[in-house]
Amino acid sequence: MPRHTFNFINVAYCPTSLLTVKTLLEMALSDEHERCCSTKSPKAPDDLPEYQAARTSMNESEKTFDFWQDHSDNYLKMALNYERRERLESPDGYGKKTGECGDTIEFFLTIEEDRLTHIALDINGCVHTSATANAVAQLSEGKTLEDAWDIHPETVCEYLQTLPSDHFHCAELAVGAFYLALADAERKQKEDRA
Repeated sequence: MPRHTFNFINVAYCPTSLLTVKTLLEMALSDEHERCCSTKSPKAPDDLPEYQAARTSMNESEKTFDFWQDHSDNYLKMALNYERRERLESPDGYGKKTGECGDTIEFFLTIEEDRLTHIALDINGCVHTSATANAVAQLSEGKTLEDAWDIHPETVCEYLQTLPSDHFHCAELAVGAFYLALADAERKQKEDRA
């Protein structure tokens, strides 16, 4: 492998490099690539304008997000909660929904005297989907079927406090699957009464 290609790969995959792939390609094809691709340093030197612009942009617009420190306690508890993960054989209500993102949530409801006494769930998705599904279960357990319909995606976001706004669809997915389970439970109750 030629030297400049090896060093270019090092620069491209260097975690401290803030240069875009386009900038790296332009540099590799220009005379400046030797300044950046020396064997001494796989990083772009600070005096390159492209590097300075990328660093300034990052400092101004992107702050480092610390998952453990910046999320609320409610979010962390719900995102990492596996206690409700189970599949019930004969639930009183069942709902399953898959979002456009590909995540899937299933709810299994147990109802006694018109109250949600146990909510199990199964999730195939990201940590935000897990947080929202567990939040729905937490907020609805112990409620009557009628009151459980008052849980909305906004309710879930308020409870979690730090769900990223670009993952609001996870709250919509969780509430949608829950509504399907509630509708199934109500349908079964009507059939039992008939």
